[in-house]
Amino acid sequence: MSDEEREPRFFTLTEAERLRVQVEPLLIRAMDSHRRMRELDGQLKDIATRIQLMGGVLVHFEKALRVRQEREKLADGVKSALEQIEATGCLVKDLDTGLLDFPTRLNEEDVYLCWRLGEDRIRFWHRIHEGFAGRKPLDPSDTDPKHPVH
Repeated sequence: MSDEEREPRFFTLTEAERLRVQVEPLLIRAMDSHRRMRELDGQLKDIATRIQLMGGVLVHFEKALRVRQEREKLADGVKSALEQIEATGCLVKDLDTGLLDFPTRLNEEDVYLCWRLGEDRIRFWHRIHEGFAGRKPLDPSDTDPKHPVH
């Protein structure tokens, strides 16, 4: 069964919190590697510009090769971390800010519990098509054991 055909996993708030704690180190590693990749992309762009302007004269090809290999290694690490996170059913929405969504059901509607790196716990939710801008605080009744998010 492909990823598109697989039914989404729905999390309770407690399950999402537990998972958030588990995947946070992977998310941080992916974010750091992604940031470093952008820096290396800038170096590679500078090298390419130098080659165009000087026809390859005074270009340190060994250095360029090392930069490209390091970038590829980082890209593999980011891909691996994202695959591990998303295999749990959690969705990485923004790698620059560390934004994660956890599918859930709230009041008979499919929505996302929403968390961003730096927040101490999951406190927000949004409708599937609203995204981060549509975040709303979880109401205490949403987390009441008699009426759990499910």
